Amino acid sequence: MTVDVQPLRTPQEIAEFRDAIKVSAKSAAMAARNLLLFNIGINTGLRIGDIVNMRVEDVRGRSSFVTREGKTQKSRIVHLSALMADIADYIDGLEPSQEYLFASRKGGNHISTTQAYRILTAAAELLGRKDVGTHTLRKTFGYHYYKRTHDVATLMEIFNHDSQATTKRYIGIRNDEIAETLRDFKL
Repeated sequence: MTVDVQPLRTPQEIAEFRDAIKVSAKSAAMAARNLLLFNIGINTGLRIGDIVNMRVEDVRGRSSFVTREGKTQKSRIVHLSALMADIADYIDGLEPSQEYLFASRKGGNHISTTQAYRILTAAAELLGRKDVGTHTLRKTFGYHYYKRTHDVATLMEIFNHDSQATTKRYIGIRNDEIAETLRDFKL
């Protein structure tokens, strides 16, 4: 049985998830790493594979950087202005030789997407949620971006989707819109 992964739709859900990430971590250092992973995901809309692959030098002192997305191989500017202080604080606590922003404790590589999934589902479990996965981060970004701007065309471009319908379905807006129109519908 596959689970339909959903965005975190309210500021309260996001705050509760941040708290659950902190509680589910095995150490303060892991909590900081996991929280930054979450915050970058919900604030950039990057896929998890592109997030875990980020290098310290990509983000050190930068408000944006250019990346080539792993899935589409398209270039994209990633804006980090709102996260610069969080990133700087996190980087200050790293070993000077650490190459990856989200380094694995097992060797010199970054954490895997599977490990990122485990981090998110451990936090979700504490909240009794079964609808969280790595796409929750990207969907949360898209959901809130759309709710704030109502600019599905730009969001479609950010996500590299082929149609606005695909983008709205991906972030769960279409289901919300249908439910809203049917709430008081009666013949």
